[in-house]
Amino acid sequence: MTVVDLEKGAPQDAPQDAPVSPAARTSLAADPVTVPDVPRRIGGVTRSGVLAVSGAAASGLCVAVLLFGELAPFSGALGFFVTAYLSFLGIYAVLTGLEEDGQAVRDRVMTVVLWSAGGMMFAALTMVVGFTAWRGREALPHANFFTQDMQAAGPLDPLTHGGIAHAMLGTLIMITIALAITVPLGLACAVYLNQIPGRFSRFVRTIVEAMTALPSIVAGLMVYAVWILNLGMQKSGLAAGFAISVMMLPIVIRAADVVLRLVPGTLTEASEALGAPRWRTVWHVVLPTARSGLATAVILGTARGIGETSPVLLTAGFTAALNADPTSGPMISLPLAVFNFVKSPEPTMIARGFGAAAVLMALVLILFVIARVIGGRGPGHQNKRQARRAARASRRDTTRFAELHTPGLELFETGPSEGNGETERPERGAGNGAPSPDAPAPGNGEHSPEDDAPAAADGGPVPQGPPASDNETRTGGAGGNTDPATGDSH
Repeated sequence: MTVVDLEKGAPQDAPQDAPVSPAARTSLAADPVTVPDVPRRIGGVTRSGVLAVSGAAASGLCVAVLLFGELAPFSGALGFFVTAYLSFLGIYAVLTGLEEDGQAVRDRVMTVVLWSAGGMMFAALTMVVGFTAWRGREALPHANFFTQDMQAAGPLDPLTHGGIAHAMLGTLIMITIALAITVPLGLACAVYLNQIPGRFSRFVRTIVEAMTALPSIVAGLMVYAVWILNLGMQKSGLAAGFAISVMMLPIVIRAADVVLRLVPGTLTEASEALGAPRWRTVWHVVLPTARSGLATAVILGTARGIGETSPVLLTAGFTAALNADPTSGPMISLPLAVFNFVKSPEPTMIARGFGAAAVLMALVLILFVIARVIGGRGPGHQNKRQARRAARASRRDTTRFAELHTPGLELFETGPSEGNGETERPERGAGNGAPSPDAPAPGNGEHSPEDDAPAAADGGPVPQGPPASDNETRTGGAGGNTDPATGDSH
């Protein structure tokens, strides 16, 4: 065995059969060598962490300045920032390693990398939105920009003439047609892929994944060849809606399929264990649970379809006038209007183009908010309206259960009798399979259960069946015939 020397702190090997005295056991138990557990802090802001990040950032910037200005013949803004960032990560890892172990260093460095990536994406988004709104600031303040079309305005006209009303209406009509086609088909296909696995569902999933990377011009050419050339239809907003739906459909199916896979299997198993059919389980359990994710899937498909330009140009054409009929006549969308505006050399047309792009981004934001409101929160999270609705349903269920379990109710209740007004009780044996007194007696050769019943223990009368006629006999317990008058066996 191994004995620990408390004074020297080093283990000493002793023979296995060496006895340990009771005094030594008492000393070890009274003064144990224990190391307190100190949990590692994985979140929050500390002073040492802030100082480490600030010092590493300043050191990384100084290293990049020395390399690009003094020590090495480097140049370029992109290389400068990349060098400064990599130097910052290395110095931050060294500073963190002075106080923490290796696991904590890796955790801190990855946290900084993730925060940097998120900040970079937010900065890029802010730059795009801000630049678009800034360049379109000259056209957005004019009310005619939202109420007029470009039929009576030209490139040299000021911003007080003309607008993008025809493009906004065309975009709304096209995206509405595409959503009316895509949402039912996409959700139904996702439910099929999730609920009915098999060889054909794997084939459909492969086709959907391949269609995700389908170029938009191919979808426009397909609708143009089938709808316009073969069927002889004219260019219209309906054809553009068909082309946009082809682009949106694989996005919605793929995203909805991923969301439906996240629904816990215990919910569907519980529903089916209660006897619900598959369609009712999907409609009342699976889809409501994944409603928030399905709304996100629809938004992803909408964002893909609302910004398409080439399918609209091939299937809907171009017009400067307002057209509200999607079945006839050319129609234009906001992305196509932006493309035509910004390629003009006139500053007013360029301002109209950036203004139309800002309106397009605002339209996407409005659709996103509507989808978020319809989708609600995630599973297990209720807003105030849903909580009030659930509370009302709970109160109704409580009242209904209380009425069903009211005390004083009897199993068999009948109305009052016609004679003396007393409550009529059911006959003995009625309702449990026993013969009624009004039932006919069994014939010869049949066995009645009343004959095999033993006599009452208190000497009381034994319940008998209905009396038999004079010329009828009843079968005895031993197999002989018994005279009903004397009780003698024949």
